Amino acid sequence: MGIFTKFVAKLKGESTASASDWQDLEAELLGADLGPTLTSQILEESKKIKGDDAEGALREILKSKLSKKSREIATGPALQIVLVVGVNGTGKTTSVAKLATHLVRANMSVVLGAADTFRAAAVDQLKTWGTRIKVEVISGNEKSEPASVAFDATKKAIELKSNYLIIDTAGRLHNKTDLMDELGKIKRVIEKSSPIAETLLVIDATTGQNGIAQAKIFAEVTDVTGLIVTKLDGSARGGVALAIESALDIPIKFVGTGESQGDFAPFVTDMYIDGLLK
Repeated sequence: MGIFTKFVAKLKGESTASASDWQDLEAELLGADLGPTLTSQILEESKKIKGDDAEGALREILKSKLSKKSREIATGPALQIVLVVGVNGTGKTTSVAKLATHLVRANMSVVLGAADTFRAAAVDQLKTWGTRIKVEVISGNEKSEPASVAFDATKKAIELKSNYLIIDTAGRLHNKTDLMDELGKIKRVIEKSSPIAETLLVIDATTGQNGIAQAKIFAEVTDVTGLIVTKLDGSARGGVALAIESALDIPIKFVGTGESQGDFAPFVTDMYIDGLLK
């Protein structure tokens, strides 16, 4: 059941929503990770809804909180370089592999850069996926410089005339200075050869407001062009997607809903709003 299902029923026709109904909805929205600011805004605007089309009115309110920026991944005749960033445990490396799979299925040529060199498991995971989907994976030695791997991967992608290079970056960085320094090095070595087209941040939907805090830090230190939200499985916790976009105006470009290759798709606004309402 969507977060707003019961609420829509209360608003149909002449509103029968009581003070306790509004309190229940507020608790439900907070529990769905919309956060206090967005919850307050939605409640205030919802109280003005009149007429029979309560669902349509609420739909427009929710859509107005989402980013208006493009959700399309960068494309063009030249190599498109995509940096994927995020903290460990969000599904970052798996998202890199799934994004590559998505592009390969769209008949794009892809090279992967395994620059999360602090985690041997991340490098091995990408190599396994690379073998499975038949794309080249560039890696270095364990704990080698991530920027060095990024440089080698860029060189190889240009040499192969690939459509995309997707680089998995280190997710173990503990403070803003470390993060800025590491991403800055990677960006500098890549852009000696080719510009970066996208920086996608991976957020775990189940981390709620903590996910928003992570997104704010990354947005402060690098130009995040889009989000990949993992574990967005239609549960009430899925409200975090609305909260992130409302707070940061960064568009969600892809969502992951499970572990298999097929559990990854472009974010579709209307489908997401449907999930909240029904």
